[in-house]
Amino acid sequence: MNPVVLRTVARMMTPVLLLLSLVLLVRGHNAPGGGFVGGLMTASALILYLIAYDVETVRRLVRVSPVALLALGLLVSLGSGLLPMAQGRPFLTGLWTQVPAPWGHRVKLGTPLLFDLGVYLVVVGATLGFILAIEEGEEVESEEDHERGEA
Repeated sequence: MNPVVLRTVARMMTPVLLLLSLVLLVRGHNAPGGGFVGGLMTASALILYLIAYDVETVRRLVRVSPVALLALGLLVSLGSGLLPMAQGRPFLTGLWTQVPAPWGHRVKLGTPLLFDLGVYLVVVGATLGFILAIEEGEEVESEEDHERGEA
């Protein structure tokens, strides 16, 4: 495939896929989707960008280490489980509140959404970490093969 076409498609589709992943994340606790599916959608968007460009471009785009994303996700998920315990309820009990929205309705927010956000970050961090490590390993191997061929 022509790299110009691939790069154009990647630049156009990545924001759409990232927005769709956020919709799946927010709607996930009431409809199909959630943190896992939203995280996979985000990882897919970044992998598309990786195929069109290179590892360094994706690392500049993300700006955060995949391991840091994974650790933050674990902390957020654990925190969503511990929050109900502060009120004397069992671990991972759902706590809900309603917040007035600017368009006149009320939005339900709760710890299940916080848990989904943690899962989202864990999936993005783990998937991106694996894919970037594999890609960087292939680059090192191809450089070593190239050096052996020239010697």
